[in-house]
Amino acid sequence: MSGPVLVASRVTSRAASRVASRVTSRFARCDREAGSAVVEFLGVALLLLVPLVYLVLTVGRIQAAVFAAEGAAREAGRQVVRAETFEEGAARARAAVGLAFDDQGIDVTGADALRLTCEADPCLTPGARIVVEVRSAVDLPGIPEFVRGVVPAEVPVAAEYVAVVDEFREVPVP
Repeated sequence: MSGPVLVASRVTSRAASRVASRVTSRFARCDREAGSAVVEFLGVALLLLVPLVYLVLTVGRIQAAVFAAEGAAREAGRQVVRAETFEEGAARARAAVGLAFDDQGIDVTGADALRLTCEADPCLTPGARIVVEVRSAVDLPGIPEFVRGVVPAEVPVAAEYVAVVDEFREVPVP
């Protein structure tokens, strides 16, 4: 009975030595590549995270400009229809546009961004509609000057609001 057991033990010891040599060779390879997974992860993370952070910041700036333009158009329209004269309302509207963009940290001149269109003459006739348009452009961050000539470096933002003069308002005297 000792014969077959000896053969099995020889086969087992050969298999064990093969497994041991494979494991040792893998550990030797692992020693050479120790720490490379961390380096690869950091490289891939930087390649993915930097554009993602830029995208989030850019979309945030554009959304802030859209929010400012919408609020500016609405407030400008309200200021025009509540004023005693159209000139006074236009001045208030320009101030409202400048304030709305300043609240979002965007440098815009109210007079440049605002356009008022009246459908009646005089403009503040009861029931008249006044169309308020606010336009601006958002500069994309981090784009150098030499690239701006080739690639569009700003995103246009616009908002429109229609304000109606109160029906029970006194008719303005020209």
